[in-house]
Amino acid sequence: MHFQPTEDQEALRAGVRDLLAGRYGREALRASVDGAAGGGPPGAGPGGAGPAGGPVVDRGLWRELGGAGFFALRLPEAEGGVGLGLPEAVLAFEEAGRVLLPGPLVATHLAAGVVPGAAAGKAVVTAFDLGGDLVAYLGEADAVLGAAGEPVPAGEPVRSADPLTPLHRVAGYGGGGAYGGGGVSEYRATGALLTAALQVGSALRTLELAVRYAAQREQFGQPIGGFQAVKHLCAGMLVRAEVARTALYAAAVTADPGEIAAAKLLADRAAVEGARDCLQVYGGMGFTWEADVHLHLKRAWVRAEQWRTAAQAEELLAEELLASGP
Repeated sequence: MHFQPTEDQEALRAGVRDLLAGRYGREALRASVDGAAGGGPPGAGPGGAGPAGGPVVDRGLWRELGGAGFFALRLPEAEGGVGLGLPEAVLAFEEAGRVLLPGPLVATHLAAGVVPGAAAGKAVVTAFDLGGDLVAYLGEADAVLGAAGEPVPAGEPVRSADPLTPLHRVAGYGGGGAYGGGGVSEYRATGALLTAALQVGSALRTLELAVRYAAQREQFGQPIGGFQAVKHLCAGMLVRAEVARTALYAAAVTADPGEIAAAKLLADRAAVEGARDCLQVYGGMGFTWEADVHLHLKRAWVRAEQWRTAAQAEELLAEELLASGP
């Protein structure tokens, strides 16, 4: 079995990267952050994004992604989709993770063919994927995954660690009805895999940021990348990111629930610990509002709670090990 991307898959990756580079580069990211935080760190505060922030989903870009087939990648051609599979979707989502593209990408992708307008990027679809009464992007969503035909519920804004992941708490969640069960059970494995792809993309990006900064920043007359402690940090980031990426690609090919759980577990660790190590390489500069490193860490924290947490992944893997016997 071959896990290396094919020429066509690499072309798909390059196409998504070019699209996002042209439409959501660093300037667009910073503009989104400042807008969501009300103009900068004073509006965001230490607790993250507040309820007064502006919208973070760029509807124009959302439609461009839909037109490029991002949301309809796995939808059959007979239904107006691209007709590809999980391996291709994983590559596309990895690129979205690199640039910290905000919005309910996973839920909208899963809703293609189910929610009208989702495949074309004309609808923004969110999901109760945080395992409780919290839901992301509720204020900007046109529909909720798993609750087709139902209106988007009202929610109370709550502060979020990530300025580009606004959160709402829905009263009465879990009490039955359209939103009682969250409507995500049948999508959980695929959602976890695509979220793992976003995490891997973020982990690879923070690795790039750390290596670049280590080569530019000088102390004691030489780049800090020449110091053994910094080398070890970067090497650890590389190992975690590549191990997670290997597990991700394998799970995309096999679609095995256990391998998907392992991929999410490894990707969450690579993204969170990679961002923390990148902060260490940056030193005091990494903790400033102007640096992008803290944005990767905050997004990684949120994604680690979506679709399948570390504890849930460990439980699933433990059950598989026990079922396999001695």
